[in-house]
Amino acid sequence: MKTSNVLALILLLLYINASTEWPTHTVCKESNLEIYYKSCDPQQDFAFSIDRCSDITSHTFNIRAAIVLRHSIKQLYLKMNLIINGKTVLSYSESLCEPDNPKLIFCGKKKGEHIYYEGPVTLGIKEIPQGEYTVSAVLTNEDRLTVACADFTVKNYLDDYY
Repeated sequence: MKTSNVLALILLLLYINASTEWPTHTVCKESNLEIYYKSCDPQQDFAFSIDRCSDITSHTFNIRAAIVLRHSIKQLYLKMNLIINGKTVLSYSESLCEPDNPKLIFCGKKKGEHIYYEGPVTLGIKEIPQGEYTVSAVLTNEDRLTVACADFTVKNYLDDYY
């Protein structure tokens, strides 16, 4: 009897691990603009939100983001891709944390530490491109391990920009 209970528990845990797919989260949803994200890291989800979609086109807007680090971040690199109809049309990369030039307050955080950021972000865009597309963002550390990864889906069918 005990062996069958242990076997059932092991099978359940294997099934849960094998079928883990993170939910799609709503960043914001307004009349003709919707932004969603889904973690593309199979081992970890994270929290991200903004107050209003229309804030994105302002010079600076406030975000809230939280994650528990699975890897330390002495160095942190960002890679973003704009994907339209399954094809990457634009790529961008930047070093966010370097040993002599930390650009973010959480540079140097250790594995297991919790990062919570609530505050301003500046994207430098004046308008959100129309249509439906994906922005893929991956943060990796100095060992090329994924710190966070998300695919943002943007649906903008506005006739006029904000």
